[in-house]
Amino acid sequence: MPHTILYSFRRCPYAMRARLALYSAQIEHEHREILLKDKHPTFLKISPKGTVPVLVTKAGDLIEESMDIMKWALDNNDPEHLLSTSSDTYFNSFISIVDNNFKIHLDGYKYSRDDDKNKIKYRDEACKFLNELNLKLAKNNWLMANDPKICDLAILPFIRQFANVDNNWFSNQPWPNIHRWLNSFLESNRFLSIMYKYKKWEIGHSPIYINKFSL
Repeated sequence: MPHTILYSFRRCPYAMRARLALYSAQIEHEHREILLKDKHPTFLKISPKGTVPVLVTKAGDLIEESMDIMKWALDNNDPEHLLSTSSDTYFNSFISIVDNNFKIHLDGYKYSRDDDKNKIKYRDEACKFLNELNLKLAKNNWLMANDPKICDLAILPFIRQFANVDNNWFSNQPWPNIHRWLNSFLESNRFLSIMYKYKKWEIGHSPIYINKFSL
């Protein structure tokens, strides 16, 4: 494998995690945009589980989990010191809450019909975590410091997804710290850079190389 390849999907929060880490680590790679409703056979051959992100390193190693891709990228190069967290145990517990409890309620809220009474129940359950998050963000500009860390970039794509379900409702919630934190992320060069719209990857198309970074 001559270069690192990332299989991604623009709106997937897990794939956003991977792109954010590769961007911060300034790792050159080929971007292959996958449509989840029309997955390319080559992608499924490489990763039969059929979910993104998937990273294939220069050495041919396959990394299929978003947090593993983030840590691989930042272990290779971490110019922003995103990995300098005070407690790995706390970090892993925090991410587990997001990837399990919060994500379940987020999906229930996002994908329930508007006339489904459970939609509000899912939203209210997700709000329990957001209330705690808002309090935590009162201490610093970011979750663990006054500059971003890996936990911020791992969580923010999911908060963005939650906000986008009903942005008007979200904007009127008493979460000033979350609003500040999220807006800072959405207005950043890092977010704008990873959200470029690419065409669906097909064999024979000119490769898309990501090799320009401006932190």
